[in-house]
Amino acid sequence: MDYKQVIVVRTDIKMSRGKIAAQVAHASLSAALKAMKERPEWFNIWLALGQKKVVLKVEGEEQLIKLYEKAIKLGLPVALIEDMGLTEIPPGTRTAIGIGPAPSEKIDEITGKLKLLK
Repeated sequence: MDYKQVIVVRTDIKMSRGKIAAQVAHASLSAALKAMKERPEWFNIWLALGQKKVVLKVEGEEQLIKLYEKAIKLGLPVALIEDMGLTEIPPGTRTAIGIGPAPSEKIDEITGKLKLLK
């Protein structure tokens, strides 16, 4: 079975590439720490297999929150990132989510139709 982590980023917010990278890092680490506590078997397999990550995009907050809620319903480790507002965007802005690590097929139920962030 394949395992991965997916990070989903909003594209409707004006963020520099560096800011996007930071938000992706926050989402990845936060979701991984959740998985380590809640689903250590998934975390350990993912870690041993090279920590596969995929970064996808959505066009707005509503889409992001729907994905977050679906991940919760499916019992996947998920983290919603809200920016502290210290640099480019207002405090509390929801920028990204991290889902997994988890079995790829479970994550694909939620994110399988999204496009890669380029």
